[in-house]
Amino acid sequence: MSRDYDAIVLGLGGIGSAAAYWLSKRFGDGVLGLEQFELGHVRGESQDHSRIIRLSYHDPHYVELAKRAYESWAEVENESGDQLVLRTGGLDLGPRDGAIDLASYAQSMRTCGVPFEELDASEIRRRWPQWRIGDDVHGLFQSDSGIAMAARANATHQRMAREHGAELKDRTPVQSIGESRGEFTIHTANGTYRTGKLCIAAGPWSNDALANFGVRLPLEVTKEQVTYFRAADLDAFAPERFPVWIWMDDPSFYGFPIFGENGPKVAQDAGGLPVDPSTRGFEPDEANSRRVHDFVEKYLPSALGPPILLKTCLYTLTPDRDFVVDKLPTNTPAAIAIGAGHAYKFASVLGRILAELVAAGTTPSDLSLFDLDRAILKETNPARHYMV
Repeated sequence: MSRDYDAIVLGLGGIGSAAAYWLSKRFGDGVLGLEQFELGHVRGESQDHSRIIRLSYHDPHYVELAKRAYESWAEVENESGDQLVLRTGGLDLGPRDGAIDLASYAQSMRTCGVPFEELDASEIRRRWPQWRIGDDVHGLFQSDSGIAMAARANATHQRMAREHGAELKDRTPVQSIGESRGEFTIHTANGTYRTGKLCIAAGPWSNDALANFGVRLPLEVTKEQVTYFRAADLDAFAPERFPVWIWMDDPSFYGFPIFGENGPKVAQDAGGLPVDPSTRGFEPDEANSRRVHDFVEKYLPSALGPPILLKTCLYTLTPDRDFVVDKLPTNTPAAIAIGAGHAYKFASVLGRILAELVAAGTTPSDLSLFDLDRAILKETNPARHYMV
């Protein structure tokens, strides 16, 4: 089987499903999305009830991109009729002498005109008595933060892409990609497809896709995990009473009010071990579980209870923890996005940007932090820094 398409997307996780949707608004049935596993699989990065969405970031580039992310999610919500973002407010907190400096977050929001509050420990305890923290802790609260409904949003992007005419094929791994005479030829186990525009959103398998173009990046794929706890007082962790939160220190932890499962969710950020994405297991990391348990027991004891569910996922980490969002060094329009383990909040806008790059050659978003050819990505063994 062989067919020509206006645009093809490789990978239909969070970013790839979004790219298929935004491309389908331009090209209708000229869009093909290819996924190596079944749609909605749990082998990758973006298939759970919830991910944090926020305007609080350490660099103004991310804050401005987050603004456009909110706009993009709202457009998808308006067209689909599905709610995809739940605002709960967001609390960044940690020791004043912690490894992550909250001052850079505050300054970035000031620079970008984002309202927020600076809170001391007594005010945090007053608003959310669930926290057991000392006076050395401080925080930032931003009211627009909340939950991006990951699994629901993936399904919505896919449904809407199909409604615009896109064809989405799962269980279709790519075997090779060739470029000739202004088009890509993509060979899969199920057929050969040609296109003049290619978007790659392959997550942990990004280097496999890039190998077709002679490119390899110093990525590290880690297996991460989240735990839902059966808290004794569930009402205390209802979304209207408790915000999403990030503990700004090393190690860094983050969590959610109750959403999707009957208990709050907590995880360590970038606390997992390196794995091969094609052979990794799904068994719990007991050391990781212990660190999460000990943190919750110390600082958020009313959230602690028997684990309801432990889920694993993958991070595809760049050494500087910044995204890769850029055109590929090809003669035919092609672009790639790699989310560095903190991209789901941006999934819709990153898919939109991929569509813009291959369809128009440009995007209104500032991608200067996310170059494919930045210096650290050219190093064989770069120093790695995952705290953001």
